[in-house]
Formats: sequence, structure tokens, C-alpha cells
Amino acid sequence: MDDDRHLRETTVSRTELLRGQLLHVVRDTVRLPSSAQATREYVLHPGAVMVIALLDDARVVLERQYRHPLQQVMIEFPAGKLDAGEASLACARRELHEETGYSAREWAFAGRLAPTISYSTEIIDIWFARGLTLGERELDEGEHLDVFTATLPELQAWCRGGEVIDGKTLVGTMWLQNVQDGIWSLDWSGEPGASTDGVAAG
Repeated sequence: MDDDRHLRETTVSRTELLRGQLLHVVRDTVRLPSSAQATREYVLHPGAVMVIALLDDARVVLERQYRHPLQQVMIEFPAGKLDAGEASLACARRELHEETGYSAREWAFAGRLAPTISYSTEIIDIWFARGLTLGERELDEGEHLDVFTATLPELQAWCRGGEVIDGKTLVGTMWLQNVQDGIWSLDWSGEPGASTDGVAAG
């Protein structure tokens, strides 16, 4: 694993295929380790965050939102895309407040998730939040979602039963389980400028 040169591809050229309001799709010509060439089509993504927000009674904040590509209402943790130049924690604070109305006293960075490594550069930062205070939501125009709470056993049952199939929410449930079981630790901070550096998952 220390030397992966026999696996790496080198980009030779890039062609832009689509630049829409949400998606930026490119096609790269790459040189393979064998020196042959191939093409790779994928989505350039600015990154995103997901928030696992814990109430004082250990319930978590969830959303129900219609996802048009799958034509289905999904159960998800609050999440959203980074704005240009926006820090990860600032995005997490903003998305939690805008979508659910909650603000948090303490935050902890948990880890990162690459949900679609074969066709997107998207990386989702996973944040935990606690010490919640409920205020007014500020949904984007055209955004419609329900906010509700659930216990970890309820969420696990939905994951096992297929009611939850969203990849980031499945991963978030695993993180939540390990944190609640004391297997993985979190470094909580109330500082607005808290960094993702030095966070332990032990």
C-alpha cells in the first residue's frame, strides 16, 4: 500500500460535457499504468456536509424529502452542499439551521464519506451536533421537507428494513451506533472556528 504507482492513472486532457446549475460533468483522457489511454466521465463536486444532531433525550433529528431521480421520499440526516469558499463547519451550522430550525451549542467532526467514488469527486464531511435549540427554519425556495426525530433503534430498524437506503444516512447510522456504544470517540468543541484537524475516532 506504500507504493501504488502500478494503479495510478495520469490525466492527459479534459473536456467539459455539462455545466448546469447543480452538475459539472467532465470527460478526462487518462494514461493507464500500462501506458494505454482511456476515458473517465465524472462529476466535479464542491463537497458537502451531513449533520447528526443529538437531542438531550438521545433522539436524532431526521428529514423526509422527495428525491426526484429516484421518484421517492427519502429518510435522511440533514445535509447540504458547500457554498463557494465556505468552511465545512460553517456549512454544517447553516444547513442544520436552514433545514431544521435547530442551532447547536457544541460540534464534533467525525469523519468523511465519499459516496460515489466511480463518478463524482464529492466528499461529505460528517458532523455531530448537540446542545440543540429550536428556532425557525429558513428553507430555500422550492425546498420542501419534513423534520422529525427518532431513536437509534428506530433508525437502525429502518436501515435494516429498507426504509432508509440513502448512503450517507446509512453511514451516519453506523457512526452514531459506534459513538453511542463508546467504540468511537468524538472531540466536542463549542468554538465557532473548530477545525476538522485532530479529531479522534478511537
